[in-house]
Amino acid sequence: MSDKLTFRNAERRDTALILRFIKELADYEKMLDEVVADEATLEEWLFDKQKAEVIFAVVDGREIGFALFFHNFSTFLGHAGIYLEDLYVMPEYRGKGYGKAILKKLASIAVERGCGRLEWWCLDWNKPSIDFYLSLGAEPMSDWTVYRIAGDTLRQLAD
Repeated sequence: MSDKLTFRNAERRDTALILRFIKELADYEKMLDEVVADEATLEEWLFDKQKAEVIFAVVDGREIGFALFFHNFSTFLGHAGIYLEDLYVMPEYRGKGYGKAILKKLASIAVERGCGRLEWWCLDWNKPSIDFYLSLGAEPMSDWTVYRIAGDTLRQLAD
C-alpha cells in the first residue's frame, strides 16, 4: 500500500455508496441481475434495525472499498463470530494490499469483540480470491454444503 489507508464506519448518509459498491461487486461476480436491494431497504436494515455493519476503506479521503458484516453464533465454540457478507475493493486499487488490510481490520474487530472466528463464502470459480484467502491461512470448509431457502419457497415453508 503506497497511500495511507484509514477505516471508517458507515453512516446513514452512505447508503447510496453502499448500494453502489454492492452493485459493483455483484457485477464482478456476474450476479448483478440478482441485486434487488435499494437504498430504502439498506437504510432500514443497516441503520434502523442495525442487523449488519459496514466499514469503508478510505485512501486520500476517498472510499475505495468496503466490508459488510454481521454477527453469527457458534454453539460449538459458545461464542459469536463475524460473518463477512461482502468484501469489495475498487478495481484500480486491487493488488495493493487493501483487501488484506480490510480482512486484518475485520479480524481485529472480531478479536476485540471476543468472537471465535471470521467466516465468509467465496464463489467456486473465483480463483484469484480463493488464492488470496488461502495465502492468509483461511481454510475452505469442504465438509459443508450451503443450503438456502428464499423467496416463494421461504414463504411456502413459513405457511
